[in-house]
Amino acid sequence: MSSLPGKAEAKFPLHLIVHPFKGFWDLKYELGRKASLVVSFAILFLMVATNILSSEYSGFVVHITNPDNMNSFMEIMYVVIPVLFWCVANWLLTTLMDGEGKFVEIFISTCFALTPLVIINFPWIWLSNFISLQEASFYHFSSSFATLWFVFLLFVGNMTVHQFTPSKTVWTIALTLVTMAFMAFLCLLFFSLIQQILSFIYTISQELSLRS
Repeated sequence: MSSLPGKAEAKFPLHLIVHPFKGFWDLKYELGRKASLVVSFAILFLMVATNILSSEYSGFVVHITNPDNMNSFMEIMYVVIPVLFWCVANWLLTTLMDGEGKFVEIFISTCFALTPLVIINFPWIWLSNFISLQEASFYHFSSSFATLWFVFLLFVGNMTVHQFTPSKTVWTIALTLVTMAFMAFLCLLFFSLIQQILSFIYTISQELSLRS
């Protein structure tokens, strides 16, 4: 395959989700790096768009959040931050565990694994506006199926990228999730500290302005 994205590369995610073992192998060793990155960012963009549109336009039967309170920036962060945290945490751990995957390969495989969440959840944004409360079970079943499919693809992708055994892959994924939680705690701690420093500086400036 060429290094530039074309029709074959654009259709490759659909091939990968049906044939994950061969698909991730081809993704690592056959598909051009530039094409893989372009398609990965496209999938990530579609995932972000799906998340935003779902919050804005899903039917009230399955989505009770007030659209007027929806924050598009936060909806983007709900997708981008977990993906980045996963990639960073997984790369840090697998570097210590003799994994063969590079950071860019982890990012690419993670984005490709998101494909079922897009192709299944995206149509339900509009279909959810025409279903009854009794039919909402189909929506929840489809959403759960997409999530399980994503988890399976993430598992296969992680195993293929790093050339791990299934048991080592499970252990690595568990440690990655723990590392992500630790990273999230450190980020919250950091932003809390920054907020307190800014508040302290503001208080000092107010005191100085009142005394001057």
